[in-house]
Amino acid sequence: MTMAELIFIPTPTMGHLLPALAMAKRLVERDERVSITVLVVNLPLFLSNSFVQSLKSDAPVNKRIKFVEIPSLDTGSESFDQKTIQDHTPTNSVQPDKKNRLFDQRMIPHYKSIVKKIVEDRVIRSNSAGQLAGFVVDMFCTAMIDVASELNVPSYVLFTSNAALLSMLFHFQSLRDDHGIDVAEFKDPNIELDVPSFRHRIPYWSLPSRVLDKDGGIMDHTKRYREAKGILVNTYMELEPYPLHSLSDYGRIPSVYPVGPIINLERLHEGREGYKDSIMTWLDDQPLSSVVFLCFGSLGTFPEEQLREIAHGLERSGHRYLWSIRREPTADEKVGPPREHDNLEDVLPDGFLHRTADIGRVIGWAPQVAILSHPAVGSFVSHVGWNSTLESLWFGVPVATWPLYAEQRLNAFQMVNELGLAVEITVDYKWDDQKKLSSELVKAEVIEKAIRTVMDMERGVRGKVKEMSEVGRKALMEGGSSYAWLGRFIEDVIENISE
Repeated sequence: MTMAELIFIPTPTMGHLLPALAMAKRLVERDERVSITVLVVNLPLFLSNSFVQSLKSDAPVNKRIKFVEIPSLDTGSESFDQKTIQDHTPTNSVQPDKKNRLFDQRMIPHYKSIVKKIVEDRVIRSNSAGQLAGFVVDMFCTAMIDVASELNVPSYVLFTSNAALLSMLFHFQSLRDDHGIDVAEFKDPNIELDVPSFRHRIPYWSLPSRVLDKDGGIMDHTKRYREAKGILVNTYMELEPYPLHSLSDYGRIPSVYPVGPIINLERLHEGREGYKDSIMTWLDDQPLSSVVFLCFGSLGTFPEEQLREIAHGLERSGHRYLWSIRREPTADEKVGPPREHDNLEDVLPDGFLHRTADIGRVIGWAPQVAILSHPAVGSFVSHVGWNSTLESLWFGVPVATWPLYAEQRLNAFQMVNELGLAVEITVDYKWDDQKKLSSELVKAEVIEKAIRTVMDMERGVRGKVKEMSEVGRKALMEGGSSYAWLGRFIEDVIENISE
């Protein structure tokens, strides 16, 4: 029996790492011929050391998934020879800002020599696993396609977003590289664009914030996708038939495998003893589908003025609520992921917590999957990150969209206008990626109206979301569309070994 060893290289942020882990687990559970080594870049202020260690300690649960920690370029690690890092780090490499140790895509190419050495030492020479079958690289780690080529194995891209975005990226990349069109000219807030993966014309403000940048960025990654053997997409045929079919319009592209929804239902990092239990206990005491859950992802924060508008909107709606609030680090703190407020009364309207004590609860970090799965939750006010969107669909919870950054405005447009699976609070929130804040407020009356709409609907969107929940679950079952596509991917990987 041919054993296939795949090297997974995820982007070291929660929104990309968790789907990669879920994908790895699904592969080894599906076929005993597959084993996987996951290379995790440890950025201490983004992926906590405890989380990275939990990955390693959990590995024995499935002996065909191994984890290798790669320290960030300017840090030491007991698990890896520091001299190896120094020997394989170019002198002109992009070093992380000492004040900002968050992930920077420009750093990825400077890990290539280190990754190659790890794979040669721990996979090829050790013979402890199967035959090296290829690399599965995150959508932002395309530089690692070079390492796969040097090792004479194929590469596959794990596209953790949806097919609509993938098709759009190929569209703009083709305009730029095949037709010589300067896509930066589309930066006009008054225009709407025809994009093959969307039935409706897309307003400029729905485009991902950097998709039309002159410096390449995501367009350069997209160009490299064409070098891969295949692209695993976190979607399913029944959710995005139109965008998936549109992918045939872009000439030579790799095989596309819609294998979603890829959801990490275990969420290893969501086990805070006591804290999670207290949240779930509170939900246990609430009526069925009565609670609106507000959460804006691992990076979502708001200025105090906006928090007060949200609070007023919640209070006026009269609905029960569970609201996750976090803040940006202060100037005196190390730059890193959002933190919890020291005193919520300082940032919320006077008396709000007291007046709503019987119907609501404000929390910091939220065990999102556990909350969405609870029958008391009736709606989800969300930033519409793709992971959160798939989780809401999985549990049949309708969404009110409030996108903040990256591709979230496009997700909101798709969910509201293309699929009819969400209602909007706002789809064009003017978020500044650098300042981490918005230039305008969403007023309380807008928030109140959206919450009333998404909570009070009995049919329409709520019914469609429930139907899509059932369809998504069936897609992963034997006989389902994603089950079939995953099987086809595994067979292609095995076949590519013999080639």
